[in-house]
Amino acid sequence: MKALKIFLILLLLTSGIAKAQFTKAELQVSGLTCALCAKSTEKSLRALPFISDVKPDLMRNIFVITFKNGQPVNFDEINKKVQDAGFFVNSLKATFNFDNVKLANNYFSYGGDTFDVVNGADKPLSGEVAVTIVDKGFAPRSVSKKYLGQVTAAAPANSGRVYHVAI
Repeated sequence: MKALKIFLILLLLTSGIAKAQFTKAELQVSGLTCALCAKSTEKSLRALPFISDVKPDLMRNIFVITFKNGQPVNFDEINKKVQDAGFFVNSLKATFNFDNVKLANNYFSYGGDTFDVVNGADKPLSGEVAVTIVDKGFAPRSVSKKYLGQVTAAAPANSGRVYHVAI
């Protein structure tokens, strides 16, 4: 009976943590010229351990990526895989589930990284919300310049990377 109680408590704790995660993303890649280019990029992305599925949309040069449940997402690795395939990330819009996540001073943490919501104005966020990464290498130069020009405060200290996102 005691083991069952411990199991139920652990299950509740882990299900609460699992809700706070990136669930999917739309990755627009520039430089794709043919179906073979898209196929090599798709194959490269599928090799990442946190990606569950990749669906290419060749008309818009977009890959719809589904992330594995409970595994932290590394956007720099996605960018590197696209570049290794010979292309560039034009935009990356990811869906984050804000259940059980607190936005403090326009920052939230996930998977050891910090995310700075540059246009947040301390908006209360809950449920699934689309966030666009606006750092260089993840957005067109004009978008990065627009949003990164608004960054004034230093990010809270942590060991991970700081991503700047817009909602």
